[in-house]
Amino acid sequence: MNRVTLFTGLSAAMLALAATEAVAQQAARHRAPIDFAVRAARDAGEHPSVIIRYRKGAAERLRRRFAAHGDLVRQNHPEIDSLSVDLHPEDVDAATLDPDVLGISANGWVYSDVARTTARASKKAPRPAPAPTPTPAPAPAPAPKPLLDTAMLKKTLGLSTTRLTGAGVVIAVIDSGIAATTDLLGQVIASYDFTAGGKAAADDDGYGHGTHIAGTIVGSGRESKGKYAGLARGARLVSLKVLDSHGQGYTSDVIAAIDFAVTHRASLGINIINLSLGHPIWESAATDPLVLAVERASAAGIVVVVSAGNYGINPATGKVGSAGITSPANARSALTVGAVMTKGTIDHGDDEVAAFSSRGPTWHDGLVKPDFITAGESIIAASEADSELYKNPKLKGPLAGYISLSGTSMAAAVASSIVALMIEANRLDEGPGKRLTPNTVKALLQFSALPVRGSDTGIPTVLEQGAGSLNAGGATTLARVIEPAAAPGAGWMELQVSPSTVIAGVTYPWALQIVWGDQIVWGDSLMSSNQAAWAQQIVWGDQIVWGDTLLFEKNVVASSFSLWNSVVVWGSNLVTSVGQQIVWGDLSGQQIVWGDQIVWGDSDDQIVWGDSLVFTQ
Repeated sequence: MNRVTLFTGLSAAMLALAATEAVAQQAARHRAPIDFAVRAARDAGEHPSVIIRYRKGAAERLRRRFAAHGDLVRQNHPEIDSLSVDLHPEDVDAATLDPDVLGISANGWVYSDVARTTARASKKAPRPAPAPTPTPAPAPAPAPKPLLDTAMLKKTLGLSTTRLTGAGVVIAVIDSGIAATTDLLGQVIASYDFTAGGKAAADDDGYGHGTHIAGTIVGSGRESKGKYAGLARGARLVSLKVLDSHGQGYTSDVIAAIDFAVTHRASLGINIINLSLGHPIWESAATDPLVLAVERASAAGIVVVVSAGNYGINPATGKVGSAGITSPANARSALTVGAVMTKGTIDHGDDEVAAFSSRGPTWHDGLVKPDFITAGESIIAASEADSELYKNPKLKGPLAGYISLSGTSMAAAVASSIVALMIEANRLDEGPGKRLTPNTVKALLQFSALPVRGSDTGIPTVLEQGAGSLNAGGATTLARVIEPAAAPGAGWMELQVSPSTVIAGVTYPWALQIVWGDQIVWGDSLMSSNQAAWAQQIVWGDQIVWGDTLLFEKNVVASSFSLWNSVVVWGSNLVTSVGQQIVWGDLSGQQIVWGDQIVWGDSDDQIVWGDSLVFTQ
């Protein structure tokens, strides 16, 4: 009897030990990924502010665990199953082993497009920085006095005869706030401050960037007698403040603002989100919480317009660089906008891609971005007189109350204006119940874009300008004649449209191409029938087979070097460098550490790693 009891006890102990070992082995196999910036903060012994993606239903369990460790949980983002937490450095690795944790991303600084040239970093951060704060570059030399007023800008965009104003369209401007300037009186229907928890707030903008964005879109031009008015004066704005008086803020606040816009899109009538901000790409778009928030907004039917970033040129060497797209401009569904220099003329013959405008492809995923470019140099709009930007004499506008800013931030504001006009144009015939999806809007903008002449940078044209420069006249014409509710495969154009636009007496042919993730669709078949790919729930860049109606060219990632001018090769399947070209991914089994790298030039100084990145926005 004693032997049986002893045997039974030993068996139970062995089973318990085996179960413990199995659990330990399973735990060892689970290690949630952490991004570049979190690793940097952990290794430096800092208390990183992070965004933790969790398994469905795990929020409260994780909250209790972190609280027990003395880690501060700041926000829950249930829409993307994430928590914002300030971790002790020693808790980072432990969190990666938690079975409820799917990934840990930096709750890093986001910046407006001009923050790196005109703003200084805050001396006191509102919470611990997740990674070394980049050092702002010196302010640029004053730009030449621009000649492009609103009337000329409309002409160069093909809008000289339009009566569209964006009436009935609402744009959420997620930025530094919007001040109640004369040009914006009555244009802002609601204001919320996410630097203070998302509470309703008075119109305010200590930095001046959000007010300039707002003026570019809906400014009345009262102070300039209409000379510097917005492109979509009939639209209205919702101000969602996420940046402080130095033009910087936290990723978690931007995510909270995007989620707010999605949740209240019906009650506030939000059609468009303008995001003229970003941070370096630290991880794949598939796991980046800020990108996930943008994708959710797009899936909800909101058109999300994002600036590409101003990492186009290395100020130390003057070289134009590749792979400077910022997050969330790397979101597949986002309308990612680069900048073009119009040189103050209506004629497109002298247009060039702005040197400061970020080029593609995107880090980690190798996607073709930007989607298109538009005017972003020396854009004049209203600003707050007490704001930091307004007080900078180098940004002084031609009239009191106005400033002149350059950047992909400004290009994004121009693009948001054009989208507002497209939505209005479509509603004129179709009514408010039938909406253009974000995918359809992007396709129409790319299809009607006007290619800008190539440059001698050696970077493939599509990685500099996407489909080309926005042609608002062509895009609004297409939006007006398209029936978005047509069944897939059915005709959806009520009238035939000539694929060209006349500007200042010159006929410019459209691009007639759509840059779809890592592929390019050529031809004019967009004008013949609706396609399932333009549906709201289709992720831009997925490998969609449409039959014979659209022709796919070679996959961009697998294309020959000659197609891309033999400059940059990208994609995770390429494991060796080719001559003077740079290939990234998994090199000979040794994973490259991703971060805020940019490919400069074509020889020894091609990659700038980590902290050595010179910020130029």
